Amino acid sequence: MFCLRKLLIVIAFIPALAAQTAEELVERNLKAKGGVDKIKAIQTLRLSGKMQQGSFTAEIGRDAMAPDKVRQTFTVLGMTAIQAYDGTTGWKISPFEGRKDPELLGEEELRSIIEEADFYGPLVDYRAKGNTIEYLGHGTVDGDDAFRLKVTLKNGDIYYYYLDPETFLEVRVERIQFVGGAVREIFSEPGSYKLVSGVYFPFSLETGSKQNPGEPTKITLEKMEANVPLDSKEFQMPSVPSGPSSGKEFDR
Repeated sequence: MFCLRKLLIVIAFIPALAAQTAEELVERNLKAKGGVDKIKAIQTLRLSGKMQQGSFTAEIGRDAMAPDKVRQTFTVLGMTAIQAYDGTTGWKISPFEGRKDPELLGEEELRSIIEEADFYGPLVDYRAKGNTIEYLGHGTVDGDDAFRLKVTLKNGDIYYYYLDPETFLEVRVERIQFVGGAVREIFSEPGSYKLVSGVYFPFSLETGSKQNPGEPTKITLEKMEANVPLDSKEFQMPSVPSGPSSGKEFDR
């Protein structure tokens, strides 16, 4: 009975130990990036680069402002698509679909951009955001060992973070979204971390979908600037001009 009692005590403490380990991993990850103070000292980000999938290449751009504003551009053959979120409304301009006027995002697109607009990501101030974390032990990425961390967002979506055991930076992030009764699983593998205003950011990214396996999309950043002057109006959905269309693409 004595041995059984000790075993029960150990089992009772396992959740608490796991929670503390998860918290320590978050702390180490944020410290590895530069520390919470330096992370929060950044209020805006502007980046540009290229996206490639096979022989297809596009220019990409992104402006972001804390706490939850983002505007993304995608340019091919002189035409630019826009997706943006101003903290309340998500909208887009889709010239590749023959639509030159701004329109509201659909449910799936809106869900994604709201999460992407979280300027500091789901790990910073995770408790205040209503997110929960759990340490899942070790996993592997391309045969290499990694710490595996589960982050459940307030909305129910799940992120799995794979952290390098030496640097504690992300080497893979898997995201599971639950939208309209459907499950969407995507992954990203960040790399080529560089310092920007004292904080490490990935300058390369490979992304893909578990449901549609194939050649991953590769993103290579060419420039990233922190604390650039941004006008909050650029994230707001522009009004559609009245009268006949001018025939010009909207791109500001």
